[in-house]
Amino acid sequence: MGTTCQETPPLLQDLKVTIHKTSMIFPSKQTERQSLFLSNIDKVLNFNVETIHFFEANKDFPPQIVVEKLKKALEDVLVVYDFLAGRLKMNSETNRLEIDCNAEGAGFVVASSDYKLDQIGDLTYPNPAFEQFVHKTKDFLKLGDLPLCVFQLTSFKCGGFTIGITTSHATFDGLSFKTFLDNLASLAANKQLAVIPFNERQFLAARSPPRVKFPHPEMIKLNNLPSGIESGVFETSSEELDFKIFRLSSNNIKNLKEKAKDSSTARVTGFNVVAALLWRCKALSGPSDPDRSSTILYAVDIRSRLNPPLPKSYVGNAVLTAYATAKCEELEKGKFSRLVEMVCEGSIRMNDEYARSIIDWGELYDGFPNGEVLVSSWWRLGFEEVQYPWGKPKYCCPMVYHRKDIILLFPPFHEGDARDDGVNIIVALPPKEMDKFQTLFHNFLIS
Repeated sequence: MGTTCQETPPLLQDLKVTIHKTSMIFPSKQTERQSLFLSNIDKVLNFNVETIHFFEANKDFPPQIVVEKLKKALEDVLVVYDFLAGRLKMNSETNRLEIDCNAEGAGFVVASSDYKLDQIGDLTYPNPAFEQFVHKTKDFLKLGDLPLCVFQLTSFKCGGFTIGITTSHATFDGLSFKTFLDNLASLAANKQLAVIPFNERQFLAARSPPRVKFPHPEMIKLNNLPSGIESGVFETSSEELDFKIFRLSSNNIKNLKEKAKDSSTARVTGFNVVAALLWRCKALSGPSDPDRSSTILYAVDIRSRLNPPLPKSYVGNAVLTAYATAKCEELEKGKFSRLVEMVCEGSIRMNDEYARSIIDWGELYDGFPNGEVLVSSWWRLGFEEVQYPWGKPKYCCPMVYHRKDIILLFPPFHEGDARDDGVNIIVALPPKEMDKFQTLFHNFLIS
């Protein structure tokens, strides 16, 4: 079938990274001091996202030249994205989280590794040591200062380098972060902005008064969280976890679509069939109870679903979690096409009125997405297609954390001009559950 499940390769634990310079980057022009409204979607995502972008050596752009061009581009881009140079604050009058656009700056770190790029191992495997390529924002230059954006450029002995970017998720979703990278790359090439960002976040404000018109089982109130859990599916697990990469080729995905073709209602897309397969494997790898219910969560972009629609260039978080719920017995014995239908129905449910109801729910309650598994897709965000002056990234990935309830989808790693519209799937589970998951995954594909 062409599938592989990658076992843990030999991993370097120390990438021998040396920090050479830590500084702040400020907007190249004066920006207006203001408070930026954050939507109820933004405020739920108040945690950092760390992404790593790997680049091969380019003789015309050695790392020291890239450092200069990247710093200049950052100074210019912070004029347009002025909130990235600001700081999160709580408005004492409204009791809402906001961004104080105070031009305090973004962080910039220059570092080097004693290795060559081709010596650090398989870039697709989530090596915990890759965290040495991103800079933690805590107490960056002065005690208590927490920049919303930090860049770290780490050069290798071969002339290749990584750009590790830490941003608060309250600032961007995946789509708007991709637009930000396109704009950064354009400015680094001395070009105009690729896209004019639309940053009017009041368009996703709750209605007054809030009108929650639907039950929202995909959300859980903060005071209803089980003991010891702080943030639902976003909570870091304290258990020992195995990490594995499952790979599906375009042929594998085509075969999954064939299994689902007797569905009369579902849009049999690549994402829907992959999500249905992962939901089944995750649910059945847990406790053996056919009456237990399992809920899958997955992000849906609401820009085009609202009335009127948001511009594609909307900055901020314009994604909500769709869901599907089923008993484990149905997940095990039911038709695969029905599982795909349920995933599809969760996406269809996300129309303007439903999305507004979730946003209004967030106005009334403090809470988080609630489910057994969250499928987070980086599959087609296109970070690896951003054209910088020094070339496109060789590979892009986020830092992977100890979260057993989040499954990540990535584009496959491409060597040269070879292209396969398959997907890499990163799963983290306790060892016994991982063994079950792997068996279920493999057996379903060959059945």
